[in-house]
Amino acid sequence: MSVDLSRLRIGYVPYSDTLEMPGDRRRFVHYARDRNVSFEIADPGRSYDVVVLSERADISVWTRYRKGKLVYDLIDSYLAIPRNDFKGRLRGLAKFVSRQSRYLTLDYWKALEAMCRRADAVVCTTEEQKSDISEFCPNVHLILDAHASVARTVKQSYAASRPFRLVWEGLPYTLNSLELIRPVLERLQPALATELHLVTDLEYYRYLGRYGRRSTVETARRLFTDVRLHAWREDDCAEIICSCDLAVIPLTLADPFTAGKPENKLLLLWRMGMPVLASATPAYVRAMAGASLAMVCATEDEWYAALQKYAGDEAARYDAGQRGLAYAVTHYSEEKTLSRWDDLFRSLF
Repeated sequence: MSVDLSRLRIGYVPYSDTLEMPGDRRRFVHYARDRNVSFEIADPGRSYDVVVLSERADISVWTRYRKGKLVYDLIDSYLAIPRNDFKGRLRGLAKFVSRQSRYLTLDYWKALEAMCRRADAVVCTTEEQKSDISEFCPNVHLILDAHASVARTVKQSYAASRPFRLVWEGLPYTLNSLELIRPVLERLQPALATELHLVTDLEYYRYLGRYGRRSTVETARRLFTDVRLHAWREDDCAEIICSCDLAVIPLTLADPFTAGKPENKLLLLWRMGMPVLASATPAYVRAMAGASLAMVCATEDEWYAALQKYAGDEAARYDAGQRGLAYAVTHYSEEKTLSRWDDLFRSLF
């Protein structure tokens, strides 16, 4: 059954009013613009045929909504956080105090479960999430980000720079993940002189996206004495990344929330033809296996051996970049990603 979305009144609760946050531009907003689907910023006091909720939506309000169908785009593994986690236990109170929630919810896990039960469809990003969410909603769709607007350049040369250039891309409040490889880089010196390039925002808020404003330069220099910081911009992000030799994605495997991250960042880097070393999260392990690559690391020794190998082997870097590129283009093409959103809307009617 086809659905004429042009006949529907669709609301969207965004990450930002400008619709410029990655969670907007790479997900529903990208789909709507490509498919020429009209939508408005959703008001819970109005009636809609469908409302798409980002993770920034006030679920204390939208759980009560009865004026149309709801799609909840739950991209992070909040349900995997242990119930005794200190930050998790305070999340509902913190959102209420900071006015991100209209109503007080002391148990944020139960609030998430209630939101999933209320939703007519939930979108997630990993198989593990889908399994968790299916307990509360039978209509779950796994949809990853669209990266065409960012991956504008594909790496051409795999010859090593001197010093060897490592690159990390991401949001600045996740910079602490790089602490995992700091001892490894220290072990590699001086046999392997390296430069660490960071492509990220120059400032950020440490708490709840609005409190504790920090300078990314200061945070980065507390981790590493010598880093190269590049402001993240869509028009030259790929060019900066492709000028480096090897990308790294270290994540804390002991943290269920962090270990539950999807392969979005890996696929973005692969679309640029970049060779990538990543922590052995379930999503990265699956993606690497799909691309016939063995470039995941679970221990410091594995990171050391992998960095040593790929820093000294141009052919291996080329092979890794090309295999990753082929996998991303074949299995996560633009049209395949858009078609998953088509399937989602068909499932509502």
